[in-house]
Amino acid sequence: MDEISEILGPDGLLSRTIEGFTYRPQQLEMALSVSRILAQGGVFICEAGTGTGKTFAYLVPALLSGQKIIISTGTKNLQDQLFHRDLPLIRDALALPTNVALLKGRANYLCPHRLENTLAEGRLNSPEMVDQLMQIQRWAGKTRAGDIAELNDLPEDARIWPLVTSTSDNCLGQECPSLGSCHLLEARRRAQEADLVVINHHLLCADFALKEEGFGELLPAADGFIIDEAHQLPEVASNFFGTTVSGRQLQELVRDTDIEYLKEAGDLKEVPEQTARLSKAVRDLRLTFGLDIRRGSWSELAGNARILSALEAVRSALEKLAELLQLMQGRGKGLESCLVRCQKLSGDLTKLCQAESEEEIRWFETQRQSFRLNLTPMEISGLFRSRMERYRGSWVFTSATLAVGESFRHFQQQLGLDDAQSALWGSPFDYPRQALWYLPRGLPEPSSPEYTAAVVEEAVPLLESSRGRAFMLFTSHRALREAAELLQGRVDFPLLVQGSAP
Repeated sequence: MDEISEILGPDGLLSRTIEGFTYRPQQLEMALSVSRILAQGGVFICEAGTGTGKTFAYLVPALLSGQKIIISTGTKNLQDQLFHRDLPLIRDALALPTNVALLKGRANYLCPHRLENTLAEGRLNSPEMVDQLMQIQRWAGKTRAGDIAELNDLPEDARIWPLVTSTSDNCLGQECPSLGSCHLLEARRRAQEADLVVINHHLLCADFALKEEGFGELLPAADGFIIDEAHQLPEVASNFFGTTVSGRQLQELVRDTDIEYLKEAGDLKEVPEQTARLSKAVRDLRLTFGLDIRRGSWSELAGNARILSALEAVRSALEKLAELLQLMQGRGKGLESCLVRCQKLSGDLTKLCQAESEEEIRWFETQRQSFRLNLTPMEISGLFRSRMERYRGSWVFTSATLAVGESFRHFQQQLGLDDAQSALWGSPFDYPRQALWYLPRGLPEPSSPEYTAAVVEEAVPLLESSRGRAFMLFTSHRALREAAELLQGRVDFPLLVQGSAP
C-alpha cells in the first residue's frame, strides 16, 4: 500500500516522471481500494467522477500486483488508448517488464482467406470499394498484427471490411487453408503469454458464451478482471444472451455460399438460383420496414401483413437453401460451414417468430441498407453471475456513471452482484461553477440520417460563443466526417479533424 502512495501521492513517482501529472486524493484512494481487492479477492464496484484519473488508479495496482490481469473496456477507442498510450506510459514510469497484449474480437482482424476470396471474386459494388480493397491488399503485405485499426484513414464502417474479416459464423477454424497466417490466432497466442491483457466487453461476453456451450475459450485464465466503462456491460451482456438475425448476416451467407459453390460444387445449378431468391427476400424485407431508420417493438409487426409475409419468405428461402446444401455434404469444408450457418439462422428466425414470452423482449431496428431482428432476455442477473463465477479471481467494476443517487443497487441487480463491496468518489471538478448543461429539444433520433446535421446546427452558436475552444465527440467516423464537412466555412476558428493530419 505504501508503494502505491509513493507512486500516486503528492510528491510521488508519477508527479516526477509524467509531465502534467497532478496528485488527486480520489485517485490514490481508488488505487488503494483496487490493490486491496486484487490481493484479497472478491467483487468491488466503484464510481469515480470525471477527472478522477481512474485509468491510472487501476493500472498502477494491476501492474504492481504480479498477477495475470484482464482489463475490459466498453469501446474499442478506450481499448486502443489504454494499450497504446496509458499502459506504456505507466509501465515505463514504473520501470516494470510487464508483458502486455491487446486482444479484440475476430471482426477486428484481417482474414487472409477472405481477402483472397474477395480478390478472386472480383465483384464489388463501387469504384470506391475497389480502391479500398487495393489499399487493404497493400497493407496486408506489411502488417504484423492484422488489426484493421492500423488503417485509420479507412472508415471503420466501410462496406469493404466485412468482405475481408471473419465472424464466428463464417470462420473455417482449423479447416482454414490460411490457418498458418491467421492474425486472430496470433493475437490469442500473445494474450495467453501476457501478464496483462486489454479486451472489450463484447469479447468478454463472447467468452462467457463459448464456455457455456463447451466450445473452449477465447480468453486466457486470469487472477483478476477490471471492467472499465462498466455501465455499458449490462446492455452488451443482454444482447449476447439473446438472439439476433440481421440482414448483413443473411447477405454474407449468400455471398459466401456463392463463392464456395463455385470453388467446390459448380454442378448443382439450383444453389445460385436459391441464393438469389434469398438475397431478394432479404432486400424485400428491408423495404417493407420503410425508409426510416428506427427501433421498434415486435408488436408493431404483428398486424403488418406485408412484413409478416416478407419474414416468411426469408425463412422459407433459408430452409430451401439448407436442403440444397445438405445434398452437397462432403464436397468441401467451406460449403459445410455455410450449411451450419444456414441452419442456425433458420432456427434463430423461427425462434424470433414464435409467440412472445414474458421473459424476453422482441424488437427490431432498421439501418440504411439492413435490419436487425432481436430477442433480448428481460433478466440477465442470474445468467451473468453464474458465468462470472466460472472465472476464479477478483472482479473490479468501475465507471464515471454507475450509481443512481449514491446507490449501486440498480447496477448490482442488473448483473447479480449483491455481495459486492462498493465505493464512490466524486469528480474534482466544480460543475455548478465551471459548466453549463445544454439539452437541445426536437433533435431527430440518433439513428436518423438527419441527426448529425441537426447537431451541427445546434452546435454552431455554441462554438461562436466559446470562440472555438471546443471538443466534439462522435460515435462513428461517418458522423465525424459529415460534421467536419458541415462546419467547414461555418466557423472562423481552426478545425482539427481526426485522421486529417498529413
